[in-house]
Amino acid sequence: MGSAAVLDFFEFIRAFVANPRQVSAIAPSGQTLARLMTREIVAGAGPVIELGPGTGTFTNALIRRGVPERDLLLVEYGSDFVRLLQERFPRARVLWMDARQLSQYEPFMAAAAAVVSGLPLLSTSPRKVIAILSGAFRHMRDDGTFYQFTYGPRCPVPRPILDRLGLRASLVARTALNIPPASVYRIRRRPHRRVEGTQLPYNGDDPGKRGSL
Repeated sequence: MGSAAVLDFFEFIRAFVANPRQVSAIAPSGQTLARLMTREIVAGAGPVIELGPGTGTFTNALIRRGVPERDLLLVEYGSDFVRLLQERFPRARVLWMDARQLSQYEPFMAAAAAVVSGLPLLSTSPRKVIAILSGAFRHMRDDGTFYQFTYGPRCPVPRPILDRLGLRASLVARTALNIPPASVYRIRRRPHRRVEGTQLPYNGDDPGKRGSL
C-alpha cells in the first residue's frame, strides 16, 4: 500500500469514527470498483458530477478515463474531505454541501453527461434518496446516467422510488475484489419520462439561457 493509500485509509477511519452514518465505508473504495463505476463514461461526453467523492478514488478513475479535471463537479459534505479534494484536484469545482440540496440550485455548468455517486444510499432515508436523485437528474442531460455502487444484494434505490421518479435501474457489474464486495448500478430516465424539475438538454448555448421544467 502506497503512502497516499495509507493516508486515505486513516482519513476514512477518522471520518468514520467522527460520523459513521455519513461515511459509507471504513476504507476508501478499491481500484477495481473505481474502474467499474467509471468504465461506461466516455471522454469528451460532457461534464461529470461526483457525489460524495471522499478522498477521490473515483475522481482519479474519471481522470484516467479522459474526463478533464475542469469538467468535474465534486459535491462533498465532509469538511476534511473538501480540503483534501481541493488540494488534489485544483482545477475541479469542489462544493461543500449536502447532495440533497442539489435541486435547490441553478445548474452549475453545462448539463452533465453522468453522475457518479459514492453516497451510502442504503442507510439513507427515502425522502433524502428522492431529493438526491431529483437534484442529480435536474443537472443532467436527458440521456445522462447516474452510477451508484452498493454493498447490498440489489439496487439500493427501491422500486417504488424509481417508479415515482420515472427511472429505471440495471446492473453494470459486481466485484468480489473490493472490501467489502460491491455491485454497480446504472440509473436512467425511462423513455418519454422526465424527473420533475429536470433541466432541458444542453444544446451548446449560453448556460444562462437554458430553461427548466
